Amino acid sequence: MERMIYLKDVVTLELNEGKCVGCGMCSEVCPQAVIAMNGIGRAWIQDRDACMECGACSRNCPTGAFSVQAGVGCAAAVINSMLGRSDAPCCGPIESCGQTATKEETSCC
Repeated sequence: MERMIYLKDVVTLELNEGKCVGCGMCSEVCPQAVIAMNGIGRAWIQDRDACMECGACSRNCPTGAFSVQAGVGCAAAVINSMLGRSDAPCCGPIESCGQTATKEETSCC
């Protein structure tokens, strides 16, 4: 079965491979199995688009090899909308957030 993704090529997840020491904490805590360990004992991002930007990898990496803007992705938008937060970010055209688009911004994500 093919994995579902949130939005293609919008995830803020980044890996600084030079900082990775191969401890494997990132792959252990990732709830979406986005991160795996390669054959030479280093982390790699195997399914970037499946990242829900929870921030578990960056919070648990002892060397700071991972960075991600936790809470900015579609998962946060869905949760915030379910909680009735109207000022929360969304995933789509800015009009879907109940806002009016300006010339500079066309999306609220």
